[in-house]
Amino acid sequence: MDIKRNKAKGPEPREVKTEPMEGQDLESVIERAQGHDAEALGEIHRRYVQRVFGLCRYMLDSRESAEDATSEVFLKLQRSIGSYDGSIPFPRWLLRVAGNQCIDVLRRRRRGQQVIVEVEDGATVIEATSPERSPLGTVIRMEEKAQLQAAIARLPENHRVPLVLRYYSELSYDEIGQQLGLQRNNVATLIFRAKQELRRKLAHRSK
Repeated sequence: MDIKRNKAKGPEPREVKTEPMEGQDLESVIERAQGHDAEALGEIHRRYVQRVFGLCRYMLDSRESAEDATSEVFLKLQRSIGSYDGSIPFPRWLLRVAGNQCIDVLRRRRRGQQVIVEVEDGATVIEATSPERSPLGTVIRMEEKAQLQAAIARLPENHRVPLVLRYYSELSYDEIGQQLGLQRNNVATLIFRAKQELRRKLAHRSK
């Protein structure tokens, strides 16, 4: 009887094993996230939350503000990830979203006033012509990370924000200008001055 009963049931369905999310390539995870897969969105959060928080911490003046901004970025990601088209690397795209969120926070603090003040007319921009990777990258290799973070945090806001957007979010001068409502030359001037001030602060700490 038992044998007949088992035959009537038919073969047991085989368990379908799915690849763990952390083992999938980024493209697959993004594709699933664009289909509103909660597990995929959670995996993106796991992979990139520290990088997003790092950017927010540089741009804002407190850990609490950075944590709030980071949360907002990943909430917005649920709605905006469908617009990601793969034209730029996903981490860079996500950091742009984070940068925009931080700019919005700074603008709200100033009650709608412009975040970056215009530099005076006729300022001269001097950019190094050597093929070094980036001035900030060189500083990172030379100085302890904690010292660098402290030095960036002490920069005036109108210097700190474009500097972080340039070397952390990897935006071009034109892209920064679009986000901040500035001319390209003004962006270049602010970043140049920020680098000068950063070097001065780090040199002072090393003495």
